Amino acid sequence: MGGRAGSGPASDALRVSPGSRQGSRAPPTSPFLACRVPGAGLGRRDSGHPPGRPREPPHPFTFTSLPVQEEMLAKYSNISLESHNISLTEHSDVPVEKNIILQRPSNIELTCQFTTSGDVYSVNVTWKKGDELLENNYLINATGSILYTRYTFTIINSEQMGSYSCFFQEEKEQRGTFTFKVPELHGKNKPLITYVGDSTVLICKCEECFPLNWTWYSSNESVQVPLDVQMKDKYVISGKHANETRLKIMHLSEEDQGSYWCHAIFQLGESEDHVELVVLSYLVPLKPFLAIAAEVVLLVTIILLCEMYFQKKQRPEDGKEFEQIEQLKSDDSNGIENNASRHRKNESGSQ
Repeated sequence: MGGRAGSGPASDALRVSPGSRQGSRAPPTSPFLACRVPGAGLGRRDSGHPPGRPREPPHPFTFTSLPVQEEMLAKYSNISLESHNISLTEHSDVPVEKNIILQRPSNIELTCQFTTSGDVYSVNVTWKKGDELLENNYLINATGSILYTRYTFTIINSEQMGSYSCFFQEEKEQRGTFTFKVPELHGKNKPLITYVGDSTVLICKCEECFPLNWTWYSSNESVQVPLDVQMKDKYVISGKHANETRLKIMHLSEEDQGSYWCHAIFQLGESEDHVELVVLSYLVPLKPFLAIAAEVVLLVTIILLCEMYFQKKQRPEDGKEFEQIEQLKSDDSNGIENNASRHRKNESGSQ
């Protein structure tokens, strides 16, 4: 178990999943090789060996490269190769996931590595696309305490996008998932606010992508309606670069308010995002000031009413005080007159 497949020891064996076809003998071209035992069918399930596990083949044995992979690479040799890998251990607590952005057809090689302290030959290996079990085009290899599996295929349309998972079943099942997606679009996260009569520009773009086509839609609740780009005095669609699109809306009215969706078409699928447009009238910014002014007027009115109330309440008291003062004045004047008459009487009596 110390070396790699093809190095000589029978313990360093590989097997292809059931359903793969045998090819002609050839020197090893990859660390992942198919083992063919003379006199026995490759991947036969009546041999008593559980499918999906690496096994030590009996001597003598020869090695061949995987014919499915060779045919695929020959047929799609003009498209790029995407290789991705995931590492798992027997102590992994959660599944490992990897998102892969793909926008054009590609040859795909997915490799999962599983490290265990137990017997690698007791680990069952399977692959799934979503919930569908995959039975072809994958290899298994064991080196020391590490188990490898590789799934090779080609993505040429949107139906082949999605999630591909490798499973290692020991005492506990471990899973690694590769998820293929087309590029995501990025609009404006916050609503774009503008005013009636103005013009505005909505922008959608994606990083390092080249859509085949861009389309804009307006949304009224859940219904998307394509914009009439023939209305040149209303809508203008443009873009400085292939990875962005710009929608210019002119002569805005309150009816233009809502969601605008940008839609991109790629070779392997579609993607979309939206921008929220808010159209305000010019009276809207004045509303806070009008509200403040109304509050000030109301407060001043209340203050004036309170002053008038207290003034009316104080007037009777002021009248009583005035009468009392006049009474005192009259009393004082009467007292003075009485004193004067008394003084005259006294003077006349003395004479």
